Amino acid sequence: MATTIRLQRGGRKKRPFYGIVVLDERTRRDGAFIEKLGYYDPCKEPEVIELDLDRVKAWTDQGAQVSDRVASLIKKASASAK
Repeated sequence: MATTIRLQRGGRKKRPFYGIVVLDERTRRDGAFIEKLGYYDPCKEPEVIELDLDRVKAWTDQGAQVSDRVASLIKKASASAK
């Protein structure tokens, strides 16, 4: 099964909130996911990124593809973790 790590939108109109999830690449954006790895809240100041970097590494080692936006969030989260 080909898996992807990408954002899953939640929240109300004009107040987005995103879950960072692993799902089958054929699944729609807000469909059922395999595992939730964290969340991203762009509406707070400063923006909040909560991410389990160990699980992200485990999934990418198994061959999961990472979306462009999630890749940038992983980079930010790993920089702030150090």
